[in-house]
Amino acid sequence: MKKIKYLIILIFTIFNILKINAQEPTFTQFYANPIYLNPAFAGSNKCPRINMNYRNEWPNLSGNYITYSASYDQYAKNINGGIGLLATYDQQGKGTINTSMIGLIYSYHLKVNRKFSMLFGARASYYQKSLDRNKLTFGDMIDPRKGFIYNTGDQIGNQSKQFFNASLGMVGFSKHFFFGLAAFNLNQPNESLITNGASPQKIRLTAHAGADIKIGSRSRYSKPTSLMPNIIFQYQQGFMEMNIGTYVKHGNLTFGAWYRNKDAFILSLGINTKSFRLGYSYDVTVSKLNNGVSGGSHEVSLGLNLSCRDKPISYRNLSCPSF
Repeated sequence: MKKIKYLIILIFTIFNILKINAQEPTFTQFYANPIYLNPAFAGSNKCPRINMNYRNEWPNLSGNYITYSASYDQYAKNINGGIGLLATYDQQGKGTINTSMIGLIYSYHLKVNRKFSMLFGARASYYQKSLDRNKLTFGDMIDPRKGFIYNTGDQIGNQSKQFFNASLGMVGFSKHFFFGLAAFNLNQPNESLITNGASPQKIRLTAHAGADIKIGSRSRYSKPTSLMPNIIFQYQQGFMEMNIGTYVKHGNLTFGAWYRNKDAFILSLGINTKSFRLGYSYDVTVSKLNNGVSGGSHEVSLGLNLSCRDKPISYRNLSCPSF
């Protein structure tokens, strides 16, 4: 029985680490990391902003995923658009595979008419991916009685990989409605960590849309409540993911509820002021990998809106959720 147990562990490890394409990190506080969702969002805020994100997915599993992200973007009048810098660090299987990325973003802002504007963004990214060979297990390490006690003679080859990645995006918006499209991994770089291996990052497509619906009237003593329904669709190599949800914003508080692909319910709560934003969300797993086994997913976001001069006359605000 021990041999069978170790064999299953071995097959599972090799299949997940070496054979299949690695998953790309996804944040469920979608708009708390806007230029990660779509590079066209660079400069869409009135003033420069800093966003920081942390996600711990399936913490009860031994091979959980932890992802960090930090970004800066601002509107630049002299180039009629926005610029941004995005950095991420992703750990898969408790650091078995580690991926770092840094990307530069430019977004061109086009005022189509009095009521409608468009943003066109591009991101050029540099990736470094590495494998911690010491966290892998192989068949020649197993003793039938004592378990994993031997050193392996297997050679994996490359344990580090660097590559360039290109992405594009666009956003169209009016006063109370917006939509966007983004395409990632356009050059389909090879991210394989196996010598002479081929594992191209397949093109990932994202489509999103949302609205800002005011409920009630604004007065001197109270602010209106906003209902913000949203939908986000993603496709990559036959895999499709649909996220449908809404945010309810009243004053400085925002509450969000989403449903994703028979996989999870996402609940979020945030505080948003003119200069500061803090959000927390929790994914309740409803798939066969139930919440008791996976532990759900935790996500925390922090945003800072920096001070700036008065916005230019040509600038137009985008009514977009913060979480």
